[in-house]
Amino acid sequence: MLRPRIEFWYEFASSYSYLSVMRVEALADAAGVDIDWRPFLLGPVFLALGWNDSPFNIYPPKGRYMWRDLSRLADKYDLPFRVPSRFPRDGLLAARVALLGADAGWIAPFSRDVMRANFADDRDIGEPTVVAEILSGLGLPAGELLAAALVEDNKIALRRQTEQATVHGMFGAPSFRVGEELFWGNDRLEDALEWASRGAPARAGGEPDAPHEGRPPSNR
Repeated sequence: MLRPRIEFWYEFASSYSYLSVMRVEALADAAGVDIDWRPFLLGPVFLALGWNDSPFNIYPPKGRYMWRDLSRLADKYDLPFRVPSRFPRDGLLAARVALLGADAGWIAPFSRDVMRANFADDRDIGEPTVVAEILSGLGLPAGELLAAALVEDNKIALRRQTEQATVHGMFGAPSFRVGEELFWGNDRLEDALEWASRGAPARAGGEPDAPHEGRPPSNR
C-alpha cells in the first residue's frame, strides 16, 4: 500500500523555512508520510505581489517580532540559531543544487546543512565555496554537482518549480500541499502531516483558499 505524500515547499533564505526543514523529516516518518521536497525562490513570488524585498525588511516591526519569535521557537525545538548578519541571503545556488538531490536521495541532509549554515552558523550560502563545503561534508562530488547545477536545463527546472508555486497559490514559505490542499507556515506543518496521514479529502474546486483576514502574506 502506498504511503500518503506531502509536498514541502521551502526557500533557503526563508527564516521560518529553517524551522520546518530541520523538523519535517522526523515528523513525517513518525506520521507515516513521504515527503516531496520542493525548493523554490520567493523573490519572483514577492515581485508578483509588488514587493522587492522580504516583508520582514519592508515592515521593521514585523521583522523585529519575527527574529524574536524565531529565537523562541528554535529554543522550543532545541535547534541552534543565530540571527544572520545579512537577510535575506541569496539561496539561488543552493536551490539549484538541491534539485539535483531530489531524485538522488540527498536533498534532505543537504537542505538541513544549508539551513544550518545560514541560520545557525551565519555563513553566506550564496557563496559557491560554502555550498561546495557542505556537499563535500556529505561525501558528495562538490565540483561535479556545482557544475551540473549551472546547466541550463537545471536552471529552467528551478524556474518552472518556482512558477508552479505561484500556480498553486503560494505566497510564502514554508508551504505544504496535500493533494490540492494548501497549508502555509511552520506552524501548519503538523496540521498538514495529520491531514495527509488520515487521508482527508482535498476541498472541492481544487483551488486553495485565500489567506484569512488578519494574516497577511509573509516570508514564513
